[in-house]
Amino acid sequence: MPQIDAKLSTGLIGLDRVLKGLIPGDNIVWQVEDVEEYAPFVPPFCAAARKIGSRVIYLRFADHPPLVESGPDVDIHTLDASEGFESFVTAIHRVIDRHGRGGAYVFDCLSGLAERWYSDRMLGNFFMLTCPYLYDVEALAFFCIRRNRHSYHATSAILETTQIFINVYTHEGATYVHPLKVLARHSPTMNLLHIRKGQEFRPVTESAVIGEIHADESWSRLESASREIGIWNNTFEQAEEILRRRKDGHQNERKERESLQTLLRMIVSRDPRVLELAETYFTLDDVVTIGRRLVGSGLIGGKSVGMLLSRAILRKDNPRLGEMLEPHDSFYIGSDVFYSFLVRNGLWWIRNSLRDPKTILEGAGRGRHRILLGKFPDDILRQFEDVLDYFGQSPIIVRSSSLLEDNFGNAFAGKYESVFCANQGPRRQRLDDFLAAVLTIYASSMGDAALTYRHERGLLECDEQMALLVQRVSGRMHEHLFFPPIAGVGFSFNPYVWNRKIEPQAGLLRLVFGLGTRAVDRSDDDYTRVVALNAPDIRPESNFDEVRRFSQRRVDVLDLEANQLVAKRFPEVAKQSSDLPIDLFAGRPDGVVGDEADGVLTFEKLLHETDLVRDMRELLQTLEHAYEYPVDIEYAVNFPEEDRGYKINLLQCRPLQVKRQGPAGETPDVPPEQCILRAHGAVIGQRRTSRVDRVIFIDPTEYGRLPLNDRHTIARRVGQLVHASDDTPHLVQMLIGPGRWGTSSPELGVPVTFSEISRVSVLCEVVAMREDLVPDVSLGTHFFNDLVESNILYFALFPTRQENLLREEVFRKAPNRLTELLPEAGNWEPIIHVKDAADLGNTPPILHADFLQQEVMLYQPTSA
Repeated sequence: MPQIDAKLSTGLIGLDRVLKGLIPGDNIVWQVEDVEEYAPFVPPFCAAARKIGSRVIYLRFADHPPLVESGPDVDIHTLDASEGFESFVTAIHRVIDRHGRGGAYVFDCLSGLAERWYSDRMLGNFFMLTCPYLYDVEALAFFCIRRNRHSYHATSAILETTQIFINVYTHEGATYVHPLKVLARHSPTMNLLHIRKGQEFRPVTESAVIGEIHADESWSRLESASREIGIWNNTFEQAEEILRRRKDGHQNERKERESLQTLLRMIVSRDPRVLELAETYFTLDDVVTIGRRLVGSGLIGGKSVGMLLSRAILRKDNPRLGEMLEPHDSFYIGSDVFYSFLVRNGLWWIRNSLRDPKTILEGAGRGRHRILLGKFPDDILRQFEDVLDYFGQSPIIVRSSSLLEDNFGNAFAGKYESVFCANQGPRRQRLDDFLAAVLTIYASSMGDAALTYRHERGLLECDEQMALLVQRVSGRMHEHLFFPPIAGVGFSFNPYVWNRKIEPQAGLLRLVFGLGTRAVDRSDDDYTRVVALNAPDIRPESNFDEVRRFSQRRVDVLDLEANQLVAKRFPEVAKQSSDLPIDLFAGRPDGVVGDEADGVLTFEKLLHETDLVRDMRELLQTLEHAYEYPVDIEYAVNFPEEDRGYKINLLQCRPLQVKRQGPAGETPDVPPEQCILRAHGAVIGQRRTSRVDRVIFIDPTEYGRLPLNDRHTIARRVGQLVHASDDTPHLVQMLIGPGRWGTSSPELGVPVTFSEISRVSVLCEVVAMREDLVPDVSLGTHFFNDLVESNILYFALFPTRQENLLREEVFRKAPNRLTELLPEAGNWEPIIHVKDAADLGNTPPILHADFLQQEVMLYQPTSA
């Protein structure tokens, strides 16, 4: 293969650097909205060729104004494409033969050829014959086609044949280029969008800017999907014809409404409550736009619908906030692709067998393994390639969006996978990474957690297809790290009221610096900032020493050099983010040295010197009003480089499965000797006063002495105990243990899965693992959503704090019912204590909990 020749140039030094130089024989295709976007690139190319003594050969055949002026070392050949395909191709090749090796060729816009020949396929054929001919004589050539004017037959042939393919955009007077293909060359930023500044081309990494540019772009259906016919595409064609007629002044409201209703059931949802919202807030234009960005066919699933619907609500009901949203340019992989994948790979019957509650998990592991080895048909692979070409090297995330997910009554929080793709490396590697992400999510549909969740909610017989949402990762590049400065979750109703001044109806934010994964995953001993939106000054911590101890210390980022999601220490990230207003997020207390000299992530200036609190409260209340139900969102916030303002990226919205609180009654006056435990602070769940039938107590001291492997064993035993009495559905079980329940790190607590403890009614975390480890209130995490959906009361108990009490000796006394329930678990009796109500006294113990008062008490009532 020819090597890069330093003498060859596009005439723009910065563009040469982006492309890593030119190789003799390079054909460069510019895809533009109009010829005016192509024309400015031609004179520098011609000047650079003439500078090194190369002739410029201009092929003139289109109706647009000439691109090259006559002059020395310029040969202009006027040709007539209307004479027919064969004559035209022959004439072009004769010109090339006459000039011999080398040369710089400029072609008029090729799009007119398809009109002359009435065929996109023949335009593709022309390029497949001409590009290699020029390559063989080591000539450079400029071509141009117009975007969204041609079918797959033309664009795929051109993209596959050319050496270089560049998209050109104009936005607010600036010119942007996006190299989709550069053969035999690679760099970490080559396939990113670049802004032209004179001779220089600077990569654009801000998701907010990229989304805004693409939002202005007219986008046709996925190239490789546009060649398909049938009822699906015909229905969309009919809708587009209605929109065209409306644009021409021939609006038919009845047909438009009927078309909207049909498309909503085809692509959005068949759930009556969702459809009612969708008909209120989606327009026919909205749904047609969704269809243009859909891989395959079918529904787009709950997560996609929630994201789109929340944005539509804000645009209509609160235009001010609608203007503040970061534009999105997501793609959707239809639910039909999932079912077709199962059928074609012989997985349908395995999937079907998982509907039986008695054998729900049998065969699931084999099914997951076979999914990971499955293959997609060529037409779907081509559409995946279209999606990747669109994003270039911008990081993306592939997210589950099943039909039942994020719906009224079923959140499926954390049950299915979502996979980040740093999206670096050659095109083939990026496609392989993308396919691995898709297959990982498909396999999670047969995961134990998802199947157990469906079983417990009576959803095994429901149609649960897996659609996917492909989103551009929100944020921008800071050296080789990519992340947003702010991300997290928000609730329109605050279930964690640690102070009487906090209004639950005002809502709550859980926010982090960096990617929002740290706000939704409960995996390590780090912390997040919890903000009551009516009282952001009121923190759960009582003084700055506690604020410092319990602040976020690690940041989730995409490392573009390592091509993966990683966690890095905040000071390290801050040093690589000099372009961010770090002072908005981190406070620098006097006299602090070492790591904290870079600041402690308090977010005080962000909360008090910007309107973020006001805007997020208003945003959440607007969505709750439209849903007529509390909502739960995921968001990111970006700060454009050129001003101090911000853009909110609304990534997800779903109904929050929380119940409004009723009265619990007065706190009982219990003598100290009757009180078994008392806790103040970090109480989440409905107010209640109820009996407790069984307590499972994990001895903190004994558990702390165990090696890590044994702690996993304890977690499995706990799961078995919780489900040992599944035949007694109204059994009220209370689980008390050290550290964080549900952590993936056994050094921090008991590493149970939620499905293992889903039958408990009360969950208590005892702060006894380490002095510096306190329960990070898991608001917004998948674990928290599971607790709320299952109406499980959660609270933390601090044994050394005033007004907190834990009488461990009550649980250590015999009898221990562990071996009665699990005969094989006798060696764990010093650690796991199982007490039924009869073991604790003559009457069942009573639990009193009040989240407004932030107090919980378990006591032994006086015998009647």
